[in-house]
Amino acid sequence: MIRLVFFVVCLGIAATSGAGESELPAEARAVTSESLASEYVEHLSVEDRIAGLSLLWSEARYNFANFDLVPDLDWDALYHATIPRVIAAESTAEYYQELRRFYAALKDGHTGVYMPMELRSRFYTRPPLRTRLIEGRVIIYEVNSKQLSGKGLRVGQEVLNVDGIAVRDYAASRVEPFQSASTPQDLDVRVFEFGLLQGDAGEAVELTVSDAAGDQQTVLVPRAGYGDDDATNKPAELFSIHDVGDGILLLDIRSFGEASVLDAFTEKFDDIRKARGLIIDLRLNGGGNSDIGWGILAQLVDQPFATSQWKTRLYRPTFRAWGRPEAWSWHEGHENDVDPHGTNFYSRPVAVLSGPRTYSAAEDFLAAFRQAERGPVIGQPSGGATGQPLQLRLPGGGGARVCTKRDLFADGTEFVGVGVIPDIVVASTVADLRAGHDAVVARARLYLLAAEGD
Repeated sequence: MIRLVFFVVCLGIAATSGAGESELPAEARAVTSESLASEYVEHLSVEDRIAGLSLLWSEARYNFANFDLVPDLDWDALYHATIPRVIAAESTAEYYQELRRFYAALKDGHTGVYMPMELRSRFYTRPPLRTRLIEGRVIIYEVNSKQLSGKGLRVGQEVLNVDGIAVRDYAASRVEPFQSASTPQDLDVRVFEFGLLQGDAGEAVELTVSDAAGDQQTVLVPRAGYGDDDATNKPAELFSIHDVGDGILLLDIRSFGEASVLDAFTEKFDDIRKARGLIIDLRLNGGGNSDIGWGILAQLVDQPFATSQWKTRLYRPTFRAWGRPEAWSWHEGHENDVDPHGTNFYSRPVAVLSGPRTYSAAEDFLAAFRQAERGPVIGQPSGGATGQPLQLRLPGGGGARVCTKRDLFADGTEFVGVGVIPDIVVASTVADLRAGHDAVVARARLYLLAAEGD
């Protein structure tokens, strides 16, 4: 859960960083200095490389909220093993790859390392083509370029090889080691959807694909240079309403990161209230501000609803010196219950769709929706990652974040590292994609029609 207060605090720090004496106490100033941060250079000194690695190790050691979810990880031993790797790095680019690998071992979607701006086009550029792991196969599910369509690439084709390497082997060796993910389903998304085709903007990626009949072709796919032919450059519509028949509306909500999403829902409420049933699709919602999601839920209930518990680590150095185990403990808190909107109340059946791309504040919505007993969650388990990251600046112009907060259901049920498990599990198939059939929406429609008939 990334709350709005985080951005306000960051803005406040930025506004005061150059003015006068810090208001922080001395013990805080000693560990919040950004003196290790520096601008990008192609070759960082060995001292800077070790300092950056040490900063990442230390900040996670004392702030990371989820060490219990990686019980086999010896953090100090991994740090020691990574030192010679960062010393041997021949460029800042190689160095940052080692840092990404280091933080990926924490297996947390709100913890990771980010390349300097100067390197991002070399590592993060991908063509207007989207793939997804479906039934254990890597399938093209979007082709967003007429140029690529002209090369014979189609939705529903299976990717067999990438740059002449079997796709699963390529993913395991070239992509997965650098992905920070909280659950197996989260890792699949990061590897096969986001990371698989990423690379240098100046290089093409070679794909061998097969269609439903088994016919194969090999296509050279440029990562960049599409201009207006790249439909992914168009900004996504964060909130849209679709009539799926029989008086049922589907609300496709792609983010809780903009206040305009809550405003749009509230402004459209008079139209929404007429629906026989409501499907809220959060399958592509990566999160944002939890208050926005809860503001929507407040218009679907007529009683206050619980949101979440949370906890963050406490460290008492003297207790550690005394050998007392409570030197490492937790500060626990609760988010406040949310009151119903009052004026707006949608009383008819509701279903919410989830999947592994349902993330962060969207998962906070799922938790509150389930606790409000407002209807079923349908689809696949969510990504299993929420929390409050601490932002870090590194030598060489890059950055990182560390998850400092663990969120739970209000009743204490864990979902970080697991995902919110749907009440009704539905998995789309390759055949569904090729036929243009959305099995999850279809199942939600069946539920709502039956519920409305009761």
